[in-house]
Amino acid sequence: MTHTHRSPSRISRRHVLAGTFGIGAVAALARIGIGTSFAEETTEAVTLATAAGGTLPIPDLLAATDEDGVSVYALDAQTGTNTTLVSGKTISTAGYNGTFLGPTIQLTDGQSVRFDVTNNLGEETTVHWHGLHIAPSNDGGPQNTIEDGATWSPATTVNQGEACTLWYHPHGLGTTADQVALGLAGMMIIDDGSDANAALPHDYGADDIPIIMQSTAVTTAGAFATANNNFTASTSTLKFLVNGMSATDETPTLEVAYGRVRLRLLNASLTDSITIARSDSASFTQVASDAGLLAEPISITSLRISPGERAEIVLDLTAADDAVKLQATVRNTTNGTRYTASMLSVTSTATSAADDLPDTLNTITDIDATDATTRTFTLSNSGASMLINGIAGTTMDIMDANAVMTTLGAIEQWTITNSSTNIYHNFHLHDVPFQIVSVAGAAPTGANTAWRDTIEVAPGTSVVIKMQFTDYADNEYMYMLHCHNVIHEDDGMMLALMVMS
Repeated sequence: MTHTHRSPSRISRRHVLAGTFGIGAVAALARIGIGTSFAEETTEAVTLATAAGGTLPIPDLLAATDEDGVSVYALDAQTGTNTTLVSGKTISTAGYNGTFLGPTIQLTDGQSVRFDVTNNLGEETTVHWHGLHIAPSNDGGPQNTIEDGATWSPATTVNQGEACTLWYHPHGLGTTADQVALGLAGMMIIDDGSDANAALPHDYGADDIPIIMQSTAVTTAGAFATANNNFTASTSTLKFLVNGMSATDETPTLEVAYGRVRLRLLNASLTDSITIARSDSASFTQVASDAGLLAEPISITSLRISPGERAEIVLDLTAADDAVKLQATVRNTTNGTRYTASMLSVTSTATSAADDLPDTLNTITDIDATDATTRTFTLSNSGASMLINGIAGTTMDIMDANAVMTTLGAIEQWTITNSSTNIYHNFHLHDVPFQIVSVAGAAPTGANTAWRDTIEVAPGTSVVIKMQFTDYADNEYMYMLHCHNVIHEDDGMMLALMVMS
């Protein structure tokens, strides 16, 4: 990996308290003080961020306990029910430290951490740290099963080298769609200590807001959809959830006290892609892909995010005469439009213009793939069976027998080809992010010039990527490479990756 590691900035940007010091500011202070490097002590006067208001639920930051310099984050996977999403139906749910979704975990590069994950689901589970550069024994893939009633405690030193938005979710063999559908998902934020990241809105719950999007359906039996036919059945009720709130029934609102707001977008849907745009078709700014800050901010009018992907955008609110309204167009695996939802309405009470965004956000060093090992992975289907290079990875024996073998330090270049005639796939790699060489034969543009860990692959096209396997090797534990349409993943579109020492 050629990430540039940076020393933490000693002086953090501070917001001037907007309005009278009150309950909202106190709530924001409580949030900011938990698990974040942005609240470090400095010699300057520290002012308080004003917490965002509105109807949008904002996941809490997960508080850590300190054990001899190790920050310990406790997650309890548990079950629940929902009786309000669809009238007359009691829907089974699950979440971390609650009954749906989970708290946000905010970490700093170089931080020593441990995750104590207790399973109270009544069945085995796993927790994968999607996008986190971590040893395979702690990655949370199918080998890291947590039996019901047990606690799994992976420990690591955060070694990301990039400010980025990640997430955590189950990754069991053949059970991922079932458990993610119930609501088992949460966001993870990494701070790299860079001046560029500090110059962006970064006060969690004030001007830095997680947006977990889920395109789902509730069956006539009162269960979340876990298969394609559940989404298309006339008796199913389609729902678009934003941080667990149904935007299908009421547009969530967000009220901030600042001229700009940073939205960390996560598509946590099982199968659908989501295209974000302003309802007035005006432009907005993208500042990060799923694996790191862009080289520079880019102005866009729409943003397509496939399942498992993240993106960070910044909205300029002081330039808006009225609320900035975002809409989400949801498309299925054959790119047919399911629906368009009004996903978020954002307003600001700021009375002065926001500071300019930095012209440069990141220095991305190109991986030299001149002597790289090359491989081709073909994504295909045979009926409902989903294949990579003709293999359906549905058991650990199949995974082991067909594992992709590489070595520590290796640079590789892969061609990912979607041979399905009308089905969209995407591709996610555990362990390290990758750089995109080409998409459908063309050089990458926009956010595809930045670090990625998940990329959509349209039918009949190829995406070429390159990466370097650094830091972690293991002769027993595997990483995974797979489609992040988790229904496809469960149906076999997954292979193991062994990084050998």
